[in-house]
Amino acid sequence: MKLLLTSGGVTNPSIHSALVELLGKPIAECHALVVPTAQWGHPMCGPASVRSLVAAEPDYRHFSGLGWASLGVLELTALPTIGAERWVPWVQKADVLLVDGGDATYLCHWMRESGLVDLMPSLPHTVWVGVSAGSMVMTPRIGEYFVEWPSAPDDRTLGVVDFSIFPHLDAFPTNTLGDAERWAASIGGPAYAIDEQTAIKVVDGSVQVVSEGQWTKFGPRPT
Repeated sequence: MKLLLTSGGVTNPSIHSALVELLGKPIAECHALVVPTAQWGHPMCGPASVRSLVAAEPDYRHFSGLGWASLGVLELTALPTIGAERWVPWVQKADVLLVDGGDATYLCHWMRESGLVDLMPSLPHTVWVGVSAGSMVMTPRIGEYFVEWPSAPDDRTLGVVDFSIFPHLDAFPTNTLGDAERWAASIGGPAYAIDEQTAIKVVDGSVQVVSEGQWTKFGPRPT
């Protein structure tokens, strides 16, 4: 898959251009599936926020509301009960998966339980656009700082990329650069802190930061 890992979505022209480049055609010609699953694992999310996401309400104008040719919902918690013969073709036909935030460990759990992780290697042309936890789930670890799901065994996630992500830099009082530095020290490996105007594009192992805002890269902790 081709990855566009964001904190707040497609919030500026630079990220928009990166998305169109990954898609290979205009957004208005692309068919999207939105994945709300991570929201159910976070105490700040729930029915109202999921509704806003899937209805592409104004709060999601930078994500589900970008003007897709079609917008469907892929709820990962339902997939194990309906059989792969039904849902796999839905994913294969989509140009892009829009994976929203919430709790990344909960999302990771259901990506594995649903079988979506196993399908991903067969989707080299599909674009994954993550917001917050939807981006963090692709990393090796998110740090205990971001674990909100009580049943999470630890802070490990999928490890599709080899770096971790601290999202929403300076968007909240508890997401300052100082907070990010302490978080990075606990992670120990390569990591990025990114704000709402920043994305990380990953294609065939090549990593590029796309930003009109603020971001910081942290190296691995010395041994």
